[in-house]
Order: sequence, then structure tokens, then C-alpha cells
Amino acid sequence: MRVVAAMSGGVDSAVAASRMLEAGHEVVGVHLALSQNAATLRESARGCCTIEDAGDARRVA
Repeated sequence: MRVVAAMSGGVDSAVAASRMLEAGHEVVGVHLALSQNAATLRESARGCCTIEDAGDARRVA
């Protein structure tokens, strides 16, 4: 079965995607930056949806 995993760049979504792969599913990872505040999209910004988070999600997927 093909499943879509929402990848935050954190541990929980990475583990969930990994477990789906181990169960034999085809996993498609997606990452969505919801912030419209440019400051939160900068490197090393605190909070969700930073550039590093997107990179982490991409590497895990």
C-alpha cells in the first residue's frame, strides 16, 4: 500500500515513516512549511518549520 507521511523533521514522524516502511508499505514523505513569517524560515530559528527541519525531513524520506 502507498502511504503519505507528513514529515516534520522531528523524531516522531521519522519513526512513523520508518515503521511503515518496515511493514512493507511504499512511503511518500511530504513536508509543508506553514509559517508565513520569514524569521521562522531562517536557518537556526527556533520553532517549527525551519530550513533545517525541511532538510531533516528530506534526509529521512
